[in-house]
Amino acid sequence: MATEDGIVIRLETKTAWVKTKKSSACESCASRKSCNVMGGGDEMEVEVINSAGAAIGDQVVISFETASLLKATFLLYVFPILCMFAGAVIGQEVAVQIQLGASVSSAVFGFLFFLISIVFIRVKANKMGRQDRYRPRIIRIKKPMRSNSS
Repeated sequence: MATEDGIVIRLETKTAWVKTKKSSACESCASRKSCNVMGGGDEMEVEVINSAGAAIGDQVVISFETASLLKATFLLYVFPILCMFAGAVIGQEVAVQIQLGASVSSAVFGFLFFLISIVFIRVKANKMGRQDRYRPRIIRIKKPMRSNSS
């Protein structure tokens, strides 16, 4: 499980927006579309599941499952390459049947399979982004902003 520290800046019904520092893990996160990089710098806002009941101003720890991160990373970086390779091999094999040169057929099929993989990834990423296991969540409040004394 990977964790990041942040500060709650606004609340919604079941989620909170947390300001945190952008890390390398962000690149393959399924929730990257629900993040807003602030001013193009290292700070960003991310929508997280508020399972700890944090309030605005609380310093929190957010986490995301590394298994989900690895799956998203594979889907984003490795899957298109595998599809392109498979398309090139298939193009090589069917070149004679479709009366094209092996190189041209290989390139066309490789590019076609690559485009199909991109469409598949977009559809799959949208489905993954709606599932809670692919979304970051607040696991602990480090320093509450609100006063607990009565």
